[in-house]
Amino acid sequence: MISPSGTLTETLTNSLKVLSLFIIPVGGGIPAGILVAQAKGLVWPLTLFIYLISDIMLAFVFEPLMHLFLKLTKNSRFFTRWREAHVTSLKKMGFKYGLNASPLSLIMISFGVDPMTGRAAAKVAGHGFITGWAIAITGDMIFFSVIMVSTLWLNSVLGDGTWTAIIIMVLMFAVPALIRKLKGPPHEIASSATEATGNSTEPQ
Repeated sequence: MISPSGTLTETLTNSLKVLSLFIIPVGGGIPAGILVAQAKGLVWPLTLFIYLISDIMLAFVFEPLMHLFLKLTKNSRFFTRWREAHVTSLKKMGFKYGLNASPLSLIMISFGVDPMTGRAAAKVAGHGFITGWAIAITGDMIFFSVIMVSTLWLNSVLGDGTWTAIIIMVLMFAVPALIRKLKGPPHEIASSATEATGNSTEPQ
């Protein structure tokens, strides 16, 4: 798993540099981290593993914040309405993808949006911490794999890491928005609303 050339210490140092880019809460950190990993000689399985670590870190940061928000909604009419609107949007998102609340549909939400939205959708579907984040991370890792292959290919064509990162970052935001626009408005939800996020029955 270490780089083809260099000591273990160098590999760990370079891996931390890549990790610091992956944990940036905006899309630009992903292509930049991939290009830095390539420049530092890190093999692609290690790059995948570093991104997995960033997702696990996200899980332990986002989960308590999500539960804190759910507690706030119990005592605030404003937050309660916001939560209900968010839950409704997640359900509509599932229908927009033409899917139901199966694990595959939740993986697709994480793939098409982000792991935090995927985790929130999994919470609505009744999944706890382990299964919920396993679903969210699976979708995000698929998304990262697509971005990594695209970034490395484009960089080999352009030979310019800066433009590669810019183009990939723009595509990361533009393509999902275009797909949503082409799909049109979500189908009306025929069934009654399921329990709100804070009423998930699975023990945490």
